[in-house]
Amino acid sequence: MRHIVLFVLLATCWVLWSGYLDDPLLLSFGAGSCALVVWLVHRMDLIDESPTQWGLAARSLSYVPWLALEVVKANLHVTRLILDPKLPIRPQLVVGRASQRTDLGQVIYANSITLTPGTVTLDLRDGQVLVHAISSVTAGGVTDGVMDAKVTALESSE
Repeated sequence: MRHIVLFVLLATCWVLWSGYLDDPLLLSFGAGSCALVVWLVHRMDLIDESPTQWGLAARSLSYVPWLALEVVKANLHVTRLILDPKLPIRPQLVVGRASQRTDLGQVIYANSITLTPGTVTLDLRDGQVLVHAISSVTAGGVTDGVMDAKVTALESSE
């Protein structure tokens, strides 16, 4: 069943991103590539039988737009830093809290930090995250704990 769901998700993404709906040859190439990926995933034994976390997927519908807005705001900040003739970049390492209970939650948190321009997650262990920040503003995004709380709420009720 999971193989069918994976194929449908891949095919849907392929159709939406490619925009080809009227060319049978391209549609068959798309279906073939999706089938190849499903076969490779099956051969690599990457699909397990653990229960799907539908609640996490549903809660992410509110988290992803918030993260997208944070990415846009950070892009604008980094752009201002770069375009400023004085180039007021003050790189620093900051340690923030990672209060997520699961490994998945911590990975989502670390990746969310890295997706935000001006910050890169360097290390994640023992409930703490080490982040390289390009300025004190981007460092504040880690130390204020807002993203940490959002991701912790995202993983709740699992």
